[in-house]
Amino acid sequence: MRPPFHSLRDFLLFLEQEGELRRIGAEVDPALEATEIAVRSLREGGPALLFEKPSGFSIPLVMNVLSSERRIELGLGLHPHELGQRLLRFAEEIIPPSLKTLRTHCAIVRRGLAFRPRVVPRAPAYETEQRSALGEFPVLTCWPGDGGRFITLPQVVTEDIHTHKRNIGMYRMQVFDDETTGMHWQIQKGGGFHYYTAEKQNLSLPAAVAIGTDPALLLATVAPLPEAIDEAAFAGFLRGERTRMTRARTVPLDVPAEAEIILEGIVPPLERRREGPFGDHFGHYSAASDFPVFHITRMAHRRNPIYAATVVGRPPMEDRFLGNATQEILGPLIKLIHPEITDLWAYYEAGFHNLLVLSVDERYHKEAMKTAVSIIGEGQLSLTKCVIVVDSRVNVRDFKAVMGEVSQWFDPHEDFLLLPRVPLDTLDFTSYTMNLGSKMVIDATRKDAGAFLHARPGAESREPSEDRTHAPAGGDSTTPSADIRALTALDSRVTDGNLVGKGLLILKVTGGGREVLAKVLRSPLPDAVKIVAAVGMDVDIHSGEDTIWGIFTRFDAERDVMFTRTELAGIAAVYGGVMAIDATWKPGYPEALRMPEEVIRRVDSRWQSLWR
Repeated sequence: MRPPFHSLRDFLLFLEQEGELRRIGAEVDPALEATEIAVRSLREGGPALLFEKPSGFSIPLVMNVLSSERRIELGLGLHPHELGQRLLRFAEEIIPPSLKTLRTHCAIVRRGLAFRPRVVPRAPAYETEQRSALGEFPVLTCWPGDGGRFITLPQVVTEDIHTHKRNIGMYRMQVFDDETTGMHWQIQKGGGFHYYTAEKQNLSLPAAVAIGTDPALLLATVAPLPEAIDEAAFAGFLRGERTRMTRARTVPLDVPAEAEIILEGIVPPLERRREGPFGDHFGHYSAASDFPVFHITRMAHRRNPIYAATVVGRPPMEDRFLGNATQEILGPLIKLIHPEITDLWAYYEAGFHNLLVLSVDERYHKEAMKTAVSIIGEGQLSLTKCVIVVDSRVNVRDFKAVMGEVSQWFDPHEDFLLLPRVPLDTLDFTSYTMNLGSKMVIDATRKDAGAFLHARPGAESREPSEDRTHAPAGGDSTTPSADIRALTALDSRVTDGNLVGKGLLILKVTGGGREVLAKVLRSPLPDAVKIVAAVGMDVDIHSGEDTIWGIFTRFDAERDVMFTRTELAGIAAVYGGVMAIDATWKPGYPEALRMPEEVIRRVDSRWQSLWR
């Protein structure tokens, strides 16, 4: 059995032996060209890429290190799903503790013993020390509308000034000059909470940034851990050996000893600087805004360092594999708090935060809705925009199956919840107000006829609707507007002997989506259609991946969702009929990410030679 990895370069050497790393000796421009090459390679299932000669730089650039399930499994020594299941079984059986339990789960126990980081006096990360010189590194300009060069894989180390509890988080950093960067602390982020506490007392927050670490520490950094859990400790669990840390030179922090590059500095109180725009993982540019500033006091790196970077944008990108791995590991633990949950899945196609599906074993009427409301108050899950709840037998990762459940069981009058004017992901642009927006819950759980725990006095259980699904015929009844250029519906399927119909009808429109949808809602629709969504012309509605992206990243629930019938009962809205979502691009939205044609043509002309 091979030993765990403690450094990025050891992992890269192993990947090369496994045929999972490609060295590119040709000069490649870190401004745009590296992005185009990395994205193409990722979508073709290509290897990690080591650009040995970034144009104008002597330091190599590595990308796509963890952009495949196999490379993540190689980095951890175990598939994330298996690790998550083992962790859950151990957590369920350890109380009360016993020798038998410890013997049964000895592999997890060994990982648990690695939880505490180990501080070492000498560290490879400090082989070379100097004043900051960020201009030496091939920092990416990822997209043509970006506000500048951005460090995209920084692991930012901070501590609470009172409790000294550590956080290691990943927040993009725009390079302003050799000694200053932005610090894009979004809401619900540990480093941002530390800065909030320091700024209240008019104190600077010490910070350090590690670039280029081993796969376990990188995954721990992006994982949505509870605030009380130290990412360096969790990395020890993932790796199976303690994380090696060392004391920084100019700030009172321990930093990853095996990192390629370390930046030390402070984030002063009350100082803000315009940061952005930046091409983000929702597939659009996040708007320029004022954020705190990181002042670098010292820089250190290994001899012959490697600069590590990633690209985010219209899915799929590398964050697909990082995010899926962390929810495979941590997702099962939600059952410790909510035993009624059988599974949950956040969709990378929607940028994770925009669509979460839960499967629930509902033990009493509306427990599923209760669970959904609770979940969107938990940590980073509180930033979720749309939650769909289905029965425990449904595969939450199969969007077509989920929509089939919506077709059978969703009744807006009983099963729709709107939460307006609540905190939302900083990167979400659909409400036009940063950090604020609206959320919605769709309860598509089975309503079993005669089930004792579902029964309510004076109420009848709902039977599944009779399915008379048919493909849209293309006549006036299903295409009432000349603005509709194409339409499709998700396929029917048989599940447990029952026909599951088309819960979602997707329209590709040229005009205003709201006006088109209003006409559609007044026209006859197949009985099995419960949701109609209008998307823009840049969405491939025959691609499931593109459809999920095109719908769930482009609507605000309060403004862009409508129903065949909406009535007011007291102060509450009552909905009925078919639900419609206007997910078209709207004036005031940031542009979707597109690479310039000249860059695409340049990479086209070089593509074959890069792989020789």
